[in-house]
Amino acid sequence: MTKSKSLNQTMTEGLVWLAAIFAVGLSVFQVWQGLQPTLSAPVFRPIHLAWIITLAFLLYPVIKPETKLTGLYLVSRVVDIALIVATCWATYQISIFDYDDISFLLDGLQPIDQLAGVILVISLLEATRRTVGFVMVFIAALFLAYAFFGDALPAGIASKGFSLEEVIRFHIFSTNGVFGAPLAIAAGVVFIFVLFGAFLQVTGAGQFFIDAAFAVAGKYRGGPAKASVLASAALGSISGSAIANTVTTGALTIPMMKRLGYKPEQAAGIEAAASTGGQIMPPVMGAGAFVMAQFTGIPYSDILLVSIAPAILYFASTLLYVHLMACKLGLEGMTVEEKIGMVMKKGWHFLVPLVFITTLLLLSYSPVLVGIAGCAAILIAAMLRKHSRISFPVFLQGLKEGAISAVPISIACATAGIVVGVVGQTGIGLQFTQFLIALSGGYLWSALALIAVAAVILGMGLPVTAAYIVLSVMAVPALNDFGLGLLTAHMIVFWLSQTSNVTPPIALAAFAGAGIAGASPMRSAIQAFKLAQGFFIIPAMMAFSGLIWIDGELTHFFIGVITTLGLIFAFAGGIEGRLTHKLNMGERSLLLLLALGILFTDDIYRLVCLVIVAGIMLLNAKRPQTATS
Repeated sequence: MTKSKSLNQTMTEGLVWLAAIFAVGLSVFQVWQGLQPTLSAPVFRPIHLAWIITLAFLLYPVIKPETKLTGLYLVSRVVDIALIVATCWATYQISIFDYDDISFLLDGLQPIDQLAGVILVISLLEATRRTVGFVMVFIAALFLAYAFFGDALPAGIASKGFSLEEVIRFHIFSTNGVFGAPLAIAAGVVFIFVLFGAFLQVTGAGQFFIDAAFAVAGKYRGGPAKASVLASAALGSISGSAIANTVTTGALTIPMMKRLGYKPEQAAGIEAAASTGGQIMPPVMGAGAFVMAQFTGIPYSDILLVSIAPAILYFASTLLYVHLMACKLGLEGMTVEEKIGMVMKKGWHFLVPLVFITTLLLLSYSPVLVGIAGCAAILIAAMLRKHSRISFPVFLQGLKEGAISAVPISIACATAGIVVGVVGQTGIGLQFTQFLIALSGGYLWSALALIAVAAVILGMGLPVTAAYIVLSVMAVPALNDFGLGLLTAHMIVFWLSQTSNVTPPIALAAFAGAGIAGASPMRSAIQAFKLAQGFFIIPAMMAFSGLIWIDGELTHFFIGVITTLGLIFAFAGGIEGRLTHKLNMGERSLLLLLALGILFTDDIYRLVCLVIVAGIMLLNAKRPQTATS
């Protein structure tokens, strides 16, 4: 038995070292390509994907090394190595393919090229199963089946049936499908910003943001919860993952919330809602915002600017619910050991890289170069002060963690590219648009409800970025047909794609928080759903008011901002049953009616509803304090 364990352990340690070397090498390669983009897209993207798939097979074994079935584990690892070799061979064949010789468009691909394409698709789907989950594999396989057998379906949803050669040529030997826009973004700008986030963590900048949040908000009512929201707003934008942010900041904030008096499921829900909000917070906004820039052709600087107001409104909504929850529980603040001045004195230099990259993005510099400059800036900033300097092994750790964190993102984007490719190849997107408009009865609000449900269902099995990609190619044309602008439609879909992290029955960020809090996963998900109402309210206001000013007038935008804030207060008061003091049932019902009025009327009536909401808030604030309020 000891010998068997030793054999497993020896192979595992060897593969871990190999994965670390590959991960560091991938980060170096990505930075080099970003600085000197000498490789063309048909060469760079396959190399990036092969590197990512290799890491996936090394890091995510089918059989865990702890198994007692030593022989089976060894066989599985030999199979993994064989898959890696086959993937590398297929990538080599694809990268040397002569695109200048257009005879393949007339005569089709050679058998060896078809074999390389099939091997790469199989390897990608297996890597997807291991890193992202079976649901995404099923969705990609379903779309591929539609491409092959669409001619056998009823006339309303039928398409031309494509041969294996046609499918492989479109999805592998072109910049569509697997190597299309989703992977292009993941392999370029997203990877670099994930690397930037990894350097923020290893240099201690992440802890600085958490400390600063506690210094600012910790002393107020429900302080740890409010600090959690602020810290998640800062870190979530950069980490690229709501779940990773929940685990990172939640390890500190959730125990403190529990000690202050929050119930375990409330602490988990607060952290999940706040961490998910980080994905819509500038300057980085996760991977999806860069995909949006590619899909819409709108500069990322414009997307960043129009996202500021909605993101602030979301966190205002979350903070309001946190405050009302603390009031209902009778919670106070915490004793803050470090003042904000002391925290800033120790870590002000970590703010410089963030200001630097935000400025460069607003000036419309290339996002890839901005990300590389940000990585350099955070390393230089860390080295400026003795207490934050890092050693060379820690630097290598940052390179490794950045590449490892990018694996599921690139895998998901490559597989989502299959869905996007099938939509483009078969034309099913137009049929889906017509179906959605017909099912909604021609009403925008019902179409939004259907898209929100689809987003939650997709999000149960797909990462946020993949869910956004799949949903955008299907739903955005329908929203455009309802008269919404291109950016507004994409922003709505982008926001709704985040909801799966906090919406039962499968709310992964809430479940991660529940694990830390020792709470019921489902109760935590319900709390997170309540706290993250902004993910549904604000996209609705994007559709019915002027929150996305690039698609509307500036006056309309300002009215949209202040009325959305009124809507948030009205809805929160109606749901929670209190503002400054406790509300009676009549006041709660009136607030909910006013919330609907703000949502579904025009600007004049919205302002009237806003005045009434303000009046209710003022009267509630002047109400004498009682034992029950």
